[in-house]
Amino acid sequence: MAKLSAAVLSLCVVLAFLAGQSAAGRYYSDKVQDKVRKEVEKAMAYNPGLGAALVRLVFHDCWINGCDGSVLLDKTPTDGTNTEKKAVTNIGLAGFEVIDTIKQKVGANTSCADILVFAGRDAADILSGGKIFYKLDGGLKDGVVSSAAAADANLPESTFDFTDLQNNFAASGRGFTVKELVALSGAHSIGVAHLSSYQDRLAADATPIDSDYQLALNKTTPLELLKKGQNPTVPNNPRDASAAFQKDAAYDPVTLGVSPTRNVLDNSYYHNNLENKVLFKSDWVLRTDGVAAGKLQDYKDNAAMWNSDFAAAMAKLSGLPPQGKNLEIRKNCRFTNQQYYY
Repeated sequence: MAKLSAAVLSLCVVLAFLAGQSAAGRYYSDKVQDKVRKEVEKAMAYNPGLGAALVRLVFHDCWINGCDGSVLLDKTPTDGTNTEKKAVTNIGLAGFEVIDTIKQKVGANTSCADILVFAGRDAADILSGGKIFYKLDGGLKDGVVSSAAAADANLPESTFDFTDLQNNFAASGRGFTVKELVALSGAHSIGVAHLSSYQDRLAADATPIDSDYQLALNKTTPLELLKKGQNPTVPNNPRDASAAFQKDAAYDPVTLGVSPTRNVLDNSYYHNNLENKVLFKSDWVLRTDGVAAGKLQDYKDNAAMWNSDFAAAMAKLSGLPPQGKNLEIRKNCRFTNQQYYY
C-alpha cells in the first residue's frame, strides 16, 4: 500500500509538472516568453490560420526599418493613418488581435517588437510540430514611424524576377544570402494568397507553371473576379487545398513525396516548386539561378536541413535591429506613446 501511494504521488507530481508546461510541450523559464507562448497556443487552437499570419508578420515588420513593431501601428504623429497596414504588399496581414492580447498579458515593460518576434517563433514551432525552433533574447525597441509607401517600396513583390529578389534580400540593413532567400521562401508551405498577387500566373504567357495547376487556379479564382471587385484567396500550398482542387490540379501529395497533413510548416514547398506547382512568379524564378536551384533540390531531398536553415534565417530576421530615432516601448501596440495619450 505504501508503494502504491508513493507511485500515485509520483504520478501526481509528473502530471502537475506537465500541467505547468504549454499545451504543445514548450516551456520557457522567462516569464514573458512563456506568456507569449501560451497565448499563441490559445489563439491557434481557436483559429489555426493565425499561425501562418504570425509567421508572416515577422517578415513584414522586420523588413521595414528592422524589427520595431511598426507594422502593428494604426496611427503615428508623422504618418497619420497611412501606416504599413495600408500598403498594397501587406494585403491580408492578420494576427494583430493576438499581439494586442499578449501585450495586455505581459504588461508595459515588454516591447511590441519583442512580442511580435516571440509570437512568430512560437507559431513556427507549433506549425512544424517542434521541428523548427530558435532562441531569441528580446530587447528590441518599438519604432514611431510606419509608412505604407516605405512598405511598398521595400517589401519584395510576387512578380519579382530573381535579380530583383536577390538585390532586395541583400540590401543594406538586411544582408541575406541566396541560401537564406531560398530557405525563407519555404514559408510559402503555409498561409493563403489573394488573387491579385498571382494573377500574372493565370495568363497564357505566364512564367512556367504546371498546366493542371494553372487550370485549377483559373477554375477556382478566375481573373474576371478582380474586375468585379472581388479578390479571393487560395492556399499558398496545393497540399492545403480542397480535394476537388487537388483533383483538378492533378496534385497528389503522397505521390509527390509530401506529407498530406494540411497546414504544416515543412519542406513541401520545394517539392511543389520543382514540379512547377507554386503560386507566385517570385517562387518559380528561384529555379533560374544555379545556386538557388541547387538549394531547392537540397531542401526537397533533406527536410532536416531545411528545418535548420529556416530556423537560422528566421532568427537572423527576428534580430534585425530597429532603425530610426525616438525608439520606445509602446503602451499600446497600435499607437505610439505620443498618440496613446490623445
